[in-house]
Amino acid sequence: MNRLCLLAAAATLFAAPAFAQDDTITIGMTNSLTGPLNVDSLGLQRGEEYWRDEVNAAGGIKAGGKSYKVKFVTYDDQSVGGRVQQLYTRLVNQDHAQFLFSPYSSGLTAAAAVISEQYGKIMIDAGGAEKKPFLLGNKYLFMVITQADDYLAGAIKALAQKNPHARVAMVYSDDPFSKTVLAAAKGQAKDAGLDVVMDESYAPSTTDFGPIVNKIISSNADAFLGGGHYSDGATLARQMYDQRANMKWISILVAPGDDKFAELGGAALGVTVPSQWEPQVSYKPDFGPTTAEFAKGFEAKFHAKADYHAASGYASGAILQHAIEQAQSIEPEKVVAALNATDVTTFFGRVKFSTDPASHGLQVAHQMVLAQWQKSDDKLVRQVVWPQQAASAPLIYPISASQ
Repeated sequence: MNRLCLLAAAATLFAAPAFAQDDTITIGMTNSLTGPLNVDSLGLQRGEEYWRDEVNAAGGIKAGGKSYKVKFVTYDDQSVGGRVQQLYTRLVNQDHAQFLFSPYSSGLTAAAAVISEQYGKIMIDAGGAEKKPFLLGNKYLFMVITQADDYLAGAIKALAQKNPHARVAMVYSDDPFSKTVLAAAKGQAKDAGLDVVMDESYAPSTTDFGPIVNKIISSNADAFLGGGHYSDGATLARQMYDQRANMKWISILVAPGDDKFAELGGAALGVTVPSQWEPQVSYKPDFGPTTAEFAKGFEAKFHAKADYHAASGYASGAILQHAIEQAQSIEPEKVVAALNATDVTTFFGRVKFSTDPASHGLQVAHQMVLAQWQKSDDKLVRQVVWPQQAASAPLIYPISASQ
């Protein structure tokens, strides 16, 4: 069996049961089922699947006097950008996807956006936070998550409040998302009066951070900001702990937002993570489940706790569904108009898209929170620690106070 046939077989495995074509909305996407992005991508995929199954169980999306069941067609992009455009082209031309969900990560999303714009297919982006694709005049790309420039803003404000003279080491993956986050964070840190003593990137495939940790120690930094995705972020946290870097503050992108991070034990304690969503933060939704309902239902379905990737995956489906129902149509231009008019709150938070042609589709309303790994009844748990009005526990500083 050739590779293309294997891909087709994979699509069948991950698609929902077949329905009559004229009563079905087909949504196409790739997920990183394999490769270094597979941990982060899994949560996003599960959130999307949970939304799909709930919609279908309730009779489908209702628009224009019809009820549409939702079918997914999914391929494994293997965390490789070079596969994404080929697969999204296949989704449009051969699988006849009417709508698209983005892959996980900014780099893969940027590649997929080229195809969605070329074919005039709406793509809901819950996996890529880098804003560059939204500055190119795209008309069909809509981001439901907070953009990368704002990821570490809360961490920097919290750190500056605790130590206005902190010496910060910024060490991050050499990928579009991480570089964008840290470039913005560097300016925000300097504006806050913090001293950035190290600014260095590493290859995303790095597994030995020993030399980098030695540089961090030599820089006399007492605060760390950086990371990338799960594999490198978790490894970096563990090796800083093993080499006794003795940071008073650690904020790492993505990795600490996954429950798996608790397996690091002492290396996880006190580590903070900017998060798109945490179950402790409760919004009153205009439609859809409450935070408690989503978290309970997700855990019952997957026997795993929902993280912010899962929440953003569900939100991407809920926002698309809302737009179709508001448009009372599945015609792309009518759904685009409904998305442009969207200003709603779900359990995930507020969602509103820029309608400025210079930044069309960029998320302008959703807000991040900062979570920290702390001990509770001898267990490691993530607590929301910033902003203070949303906090579920006080911020622990320095990290040694949590150990």
